[in-house]
Amino acid sequence: MKDDKIYYSVGALLYCPANNESIVRSITKEKFGKRFSLALCLEDTINDDFVLEAERIMIGSLGRIFEYSREHKIFLPKIFIRVRESCQIARIMTALGQAQQLVTGFIVPKFTPDIADEYIDAVLKAGQDYGRTIYMMPILESATMIDLKTRYDILYAIKEKLRRAEPLVLNIRVGGNDLCKLFGFRRHKDESIHDIKPVSNIFSDIVTVFGLEYVVSGPVWEYFNGEGWDKGMRSEIEGDILCGFTGKTVIHPNQIDVVNDAYKVNRRDLEDANAVLNWSKGTISMVAGSQNNERMNEYKTHVIWARKTKLLAEVYGIRNEAP
Repeated sequence: MKDDKIYYSVGALLYCPANNESIVRSITKEKFGKRFSLALCLEDTINDDFVLEAERIMIGSLGRIFEYSREHKIFLPKIFIRVRESCQIARIMTALGQAQQLVTGFIVPKFTPDIADEYIDAVLKAGQDYGRTIYMMPILESATMIDLKTRYDILYAIKEKLRRAEPLVLNIRVGGNDLCKLFGFRRHKDESIHDIKPVSNIFSDIVTVFGLEYVVSGPVWEYFNGEGWDKGMRSEIEGDILCGFTGKTVIHPNQIDVVNDAYKVNRRDLEDANAVLNWSKGTISMVAGSQNNERMNEYKTHVIWARKTKLLAEVYGIRNEAP
């Protein structure tokens, strides 16, 4: 598991079509607050015939945000660009000029072993060309994930491909809606994707393969308005957390606060995490009751959980109520 706050800090990743010019005002006026990341999408949200036009609009938008930020103190989220071809990475970075400084990294949709090398090479080269760390976030959402006969081989092949760029993989992301689409599923606002077993089983396999080395982020929730949408989202995030996900893709600003609140660390969990991390190595016993004597803390069992809990508290904050 990653032991650096940066890997947990993507948080609520707000998706926006790359050709949406209103994003300039939203960022410069801080309309979405200061606790989110931004994904500018050139893939599914853009008509195939208008990709270059969307690139042009996005480059102009980022340029205006960059110029504004040089004269005004504003919150700049981590900004990622979701591309559809590896060649876009170099082209976009060149076209951005100085505004390339705004780009944290690139999102690669439908990531498979067949395309892994070309995207990894493009991200590594961009980092070399601009002398800074440029991250990538592959999305596991391809139809190749479905076949049980080959799923494990594909997942481990992807993991092996990513090994040479492991520090640059900020998150592994999952495409819940793309996987649901293949089966013809669509959940309602009182239903969780974790109850759709063919899809949740894929999630479980992804976390099993990648979760020891990478932070894996949860799928998008479609609902953002109407009665009960937020209750349904909170319920699904509870399942996300139990599944091993951290953070969530969001498609509307209304969802940002729900994600941030859901990932706040319970104060008692943080107290136990600190107790585990500050365990005296000179003591004979490596097990003790928690501060309120409700459960057992055991250093060898809980140290990885404790490190993760402390990092999450630094990113999302703390809530006081009991679990």
